[in-house]
Amino acid sequence: MTQDELKALVGQAALQYVVPGEVVGVGTGSTVNKFIEALATVKDRLPGAVSSSEASTQRLRALGIRVFDANEVGELSVYIDGADEIDGRGHMVKGGGAALTREKIVAAQSRRFVCIADESKRVEVLGRFPVPVEVIPMASARITRQFAAIGGTARARLKDGAPLLTDNGQHLLDVSGLAIADPMAFETEVNQWPGVVTVGVFAHQKAAVCLLGTSGGVRTLTF
Repeated sequence: MTQDELKALVGQAALQYVVPGEVVGVGTGSTVNKFIEALATVKDRLPGAVSSSEASTQRLRALGIRVFDANEVGELSVYIDGADEIDGRGHMVKGGGAALTREKIVAAQSRRFVCIADESKRVEVLGRFPVPVEVIPMASARITRQFAAIGGTARARLKDGAPLLTDNGQHLLDVSGLAIADPMAFETEVNQWPGVVTVGVFAHQKAAVCLLGTSGGVRTLTF
């Protein structure tokens, strides 16, 4: 199966975690786009969704799914999103799609995080994929130096030659060269650095379930 077919497979499988009659949390990215397409087939059973990005919001609305502001609803039963990496404990690296801050907000609002990913995203130790960090622009150079002090190389993410702006109007650093043995401690530490909006390690908001697309079908991992 192609990677695209694996993404469609897990997107469809995630429907079993959507609770009829309840608002669902929806993430961002190419795998989630497949889930959104699947969600459209059951939209009549749902009040709507809370979205983690402008891109997902547009896709949901285009398919006739109502999108609520996070402040309009209470606790969500489930948040369904992809990952750039996921380890054997459900810790993830996220933010390849530049939506990490809003993803973490919706994940924190949800009782259960269901990660959908293809098998290439499963790793033993986080950090092979550059870790995205959303930062306030005036702090970029100092935060880059702080990562260098712990062995990481931070580079500004660009779009058309200029720093990419997130949906929140901030900049992104992508940090390579890290091996994150203790994701919880790493997330806690980096989140305390002045100027960091969000670090793309999801350990405090880790996955409860991962639907992993493999050549043999969907493998369900629980944490």
